[in-house]
Amino acid sequence: MSELTKEQQILIAMRKTLAAVIKDVTPPPGMKHPLSEQTITDVRQCLGLISAREKELAAAQGRTGERPYYADELQSAQVVPIIGLGKGKKQN
Repeated sequence: MSELTKEQQILIAMRKTLAAVIKDVTPPPGMKHPLSEQTITDVRQCLGLISAREKELAAAQGRTGERPYYADELQSAQVVPIIGLGKGKKQN
């Protein structure tokens, strides 16, 4: 994998920081959110712009297949358990 540019490093740091702030200020269910609706909209727009720019930079470097996935999402590669695989039974 190629080295990340300064711009890519900045975008990653900004995305992680915004995500941490969101996590820290998100109240438990049923409680009022401390951020205004406009601030929430602005944060969403910032994350959208960061994501769009990260995609542009990745495409320019030829890294277009990268994307996050959910843990329960079906993957193209299947894991085959090795438990139970052993030497075959001895034949007489």
